[in-house]
Amino acid sequence: MTFKIIIPDSYAKRERKFFKKHPELIKQYVKTLKLLSLDPLHPSLRLHPIKNKRCHSISINMQYRVVLTLKLMDDGKLVLIDVGDHDIYA
Repeated sequence: MTFKIIIPDSYAKRERKFFKKHPELIKQYVKTLKLLSLDPLHPSLRLHPIKNKRCHSISINMQYRVVLTLKLMDDGKLVLIDVGDHDIYA
């Protein structure tokens, strides 16, 4: 089963801002999202819940991550919330 990644407008805006600062991460980011759509539980994504929040995090690399919600995972949808360094939602 492949999962549908939902990119709300609010996320798309954050994503554009993030890649203006970090264009070198685009290739790794695309690879990360592709893997997420195929297998959200893949070990290299390091999926984990964020403490005291109703969302999860996956790693782009050891410094940057994507925050997402899995509440719609039962119907195959993953909603992206934010992208940035590991201090977001810390």
